Amino acid sequence: MKRLARMRGFTLLELLVVLAIIAMLAGIVGPQVMKHLGASKTKTAQVQVEDLAAALDMYKLDEGHYPTQQQGLSALVERPSDAISWNGPYLRKEKVPVDPWGQEYHYLFPGQHGKFDLYTFGADMKEGGEGEDKDVTSWE
Repeated sequence: MKRLARMRGFTLLELLVVLAIIAMLAGIVGPQVMKHLGASKTKTAQVQVEDLAAALDMYKLDEGHYPTQQQGLSALVERPSDAISWNGPYLRKEKVPVDPWGQEYHYLFPGQHGKFDLYTFGADMKEGGEGEDKDVTSWE
């Protein structure tokens, strides 16, 4: 009889209580994790914009000018046909990174806010916004 009592296992009620506790914890912790995930994407975009801006400056040191609008950011990883002193690639990867939301970074040369403008529109993929939707730019 004692052996049967030891081998009994969990009751359905005990399993439901454990599942309810796990669901409550997920409901409390989940939104906090998602808030920090959005903020980390924005910070990742800021770091990538700074890295791309530094690579553009290295390109300018070698070529004497920034890549043209037509050449775009791909001039950082592939030698443009008219490049004279190109000493790239200027990025570690073989291709230009996309922003954390899967979109290409926007590059304008000459820029309206500086020598060049480099930016992404954030999670909403349109100009303006706050929080995760805020634009990440090279001039702010």
